[in-house]
Amino acid sequence: MIKEGRQSKLFLVLGAFLVANTILAELIGVKIFSVEESLGMNKLDMDLFGVPGLSFNMSAGVLTWPLVFITTDLINEYYGLKQVRFLSIITAVLIAYAFIIIGFAMDLVPADFWVKQVIEGKEIDMNLAFSGVVGQGMWIIVGSIIAFLVGQFVDVAIFHRIKKATGEKGLWLRATGSTVVSQFIDSFVVIFIAFYLNPQYNWSWQMVAAIGFVNYSYKFIVAIGMTPILYLLHGLIDRFLGKEMSEQLRLQAAKD
Repeated sequence: MIKEGRQSKLFLVLGAFLVANTILAELIGVKIFSVEESLGMNKLDMDLFGVPGLSFNMSAGVLTWPLVFITTDLINEYYGLKQVRFLSIITAVLIAYAFIIIGFAMDLVPADFWVKQVIEGKEIDMNLAFSGVVGQGMWIIVGSIIAFLVGQFVDVAIFHRIKKATGEKGLWLRATGSTVVSQFIDSFVVIFIAFYLNPQYNWSWQMVAAIGFVNYSYKFIVAIGMTPILYLLHGLIDRFLGKEMSEQLRLQAAKD
């Protein structure tokens, strides 16, 4: 009973962590930051596909997306493809639910005393700031949800295929391999829907390709760098479950 309880608790923790980090990425993703300047470096000035002045300006959502993909790989490793797909669909539904509630919150009539606030010596329209921070356009919301689902399904499918081909060996190969492919697709799907199809922006193919490749190059580097963390978490889970149950779960997951 104790071991079975550990199996259920682990699934609950990993699933909750997946949902929480995905929704966090969506909420904080509205902020765009400079990677180079955040690291104390000068901004790069690249020219790609005829688009000048490119640098690593990323959505703040990249802070938690790598954790989402690591969690996905761990769930796939121990619980199988079906469970990851189920959690991915639930997460997408919860993202949509979160934005619906945010939409209602934005439409609430603000209290008079709350609207004008002084922050760091400047008068701020709090209602406008609130809408600007938590509100996102419909195209961006739809694009991010579709990109998330497509990325997740591609990730788990590739992970599962590599695992069936290599067995228990090569955790880094199936985890990192599936992540770099799925994030490549994710990087372009969200930009294509949110900025190319969106008549408000109407980006060119060149702009989509340039921004997509810049974003993906950053995600690729991070995915490679997260590999030691994956092994660390894998080892902690094996220790938590015990050798026998860990092997049992991984063998069952490979058959699903």
